[in-house]
Amino acid sequence: MLQVENLNVYYGAIHALQGITFNVDEGEIVTLIGANGAGKSTTLRTISGLLRSRTGAVRFKGEDISTVAAEKIVQLGISHVPEGRKIFAPLSVRENLMMGAYTRNDQAEILESLERVYRSFPRLKERAAQYGGTLSGGEQQMLATGRGLMSRPTLLLLDEPSMGLSPILVEEIFRIIAEINKEGTSILLVEQNAQMALSIASRAYVLETGRIVLSGSAKEIAENPQVRAAYLGI
Repeated sequence: MLQVENLNVYYGAIHALQGITFNVDEGEIVTLIGANGAGKSTTLRTISGLLRSRTGAVRFKGEDISTVAAEKIVQLGISHVPEGRKIFAPLSVRENLMMGAYTRNDQAEILESLERVYRSFPRLKERAAQYGGTLSGGEQQMLATGRGLMSRPTLLLLDEPSMGLSPILVEEIFRIIAEINKEGTSILLVEQNAQMALSIASRAYVLETGRIVLSGSAKEIAENPQVRAAYLGI
């Protein structure tokens, strides 16, 4: 579904991504793990068109989208849930969700997607009229994820969904991510909580200073002694 080939991305003189290559197959959860500054968020921002690579290619369902505008990439079926949630604080929960459907026109289908989000996140339905800025951190993450689903993506990019959440909420968020995947959405997950990410992913890549240094099944990566020491605290 997604092929990233020899991607080189710069911030000015800083070489942020150094020739990374990986893929996400249909139906998979693939996770990128690594320390802060490794290039994980940069990778997602490049895939979704918010950043441009200097060399290399991003292909989605066989089509090169490296130079496609970010809003067109959403229409192609990729939705990006950014780090820090970035919800619209002055808008209601329902308005935030409807903003996620801005590329769509069929009102009946949009309402169907809204109900699907409410089924995944019942708390959002309870707070539909509440301002986004008044929600708790966990509820805002649910809202950001639900908004991402409103464009009806076939590939969901999730950037640090557990950041700042309590352990109980982290478990709930990851349970919902696994359910979203079972319903047919492929997921590329960036996550500092490597243990939780590896528990639901099928495959994983480890990034260090802009390079992929390890790849394999989630089980293989979780059992790797270097990964256990560096990211799992074992």
